[in-house]
Amino acid sequence: MSEDHSATLDEARDGRVDPRHAQANALLGTVGVTRAKVDSHSSQRASRKWWDADAEAYHETHADFLGVDSPAGEFVWCPEGLHEGDWRLLGDVEGKRILEIGCGSAPCARWLAAHGAHPVGLDISRSMLDRGLAAMAAGGPHVPLVQAGAEELPFADESFDLACSAFGAVPFVADSGRVMREVHRILKPGGRWVFSVNHPMRWIFPDDPGPDGLRATIPYFDRTPYVELDADGEPTYVEHHRTVGDRVREIVAAGLTLVDLIEPDWPEWLDREWGQWSPLRGEIFPGTAIFVTEKPQLETGRP
Repeated sequence: MSEDHSATLDEARDGRVDPRHAQANALLGTVGVTRAKVDSHSSQRASRKWWDADAEAYHETHADFLGVDSPAGEFVWCPEGLHEGDWRLLGDVEGKRILEIGCGSAPCARWLAAHGAHPVGLDISRSMLDRGLAAMAAGGPHVPLVQAGAEELPFADESFDLACSAFGAVPFVADSGRVMREVHRILKPGGRWVFSVNHPMRWIFPDDPGPDGLRATIPYFDRTPYVELDADGEPTYVEHHRTVGDRVREIVAAGLTLVDLIEPDWPEWLDREWGQWSPLRGEIFPGTAIFVTEKPQLETGRP
């Protein structure tokens, strides 16, 4: 899942960084934040370094909620707690070959395997994948894991029935339109691609779970990435913003069909708060957008 990094413009100018990620920031030498254009290579390199450095802290915060150490994994789409077992956004998974993009420690892929699918997990971070291997070594289904970026999927055309990403790679790549095209390429006709991301409107608010996080301070239409930097000015963390319209256009341009767009309500039972996520914010505006798309079936010839 996505980290909780977005700073206000004042914070960016002041060069302050998020204390919640002190260990990763210390390892990477992060000293400040800015808004700047970042190309695919630099963005990918930053993401690989960041998730390697933050894997331990990330799992201290999120592993329990995500079911990382559950013997059969869990498939939670978002902080609002939507579970694939209840929502079945991927449809029937039994016997299906499924690619999880940005799988992290792969609890979703392991859950799919436990329900009869043949998943493959892909992530850019070796440390995140190693955490998944450790979970699999403790028991439950084993899933093939591949270290690679999402903009160049190392798989043959039409080699998967389904693809998914639960707060995975999509916000962290410079060219998310290319990710959509790559998914279209590796999907069989009729295949479904479902991905969840921070709701684009969250970009305009400071990354605060309290009242300060209800103030709109950043332009929604400013696509300039949020970047954390080391002392040499090299990116150590990059997150990219796209509007809802941008996401739809990327989907359509890739040749996919948008089937549904889900904006989950904050559930009454969930009183947990972490990072930017809180009942206060969740009751007022959406935190997650889940895009359900499909690759069209091959057209049949007319008589």
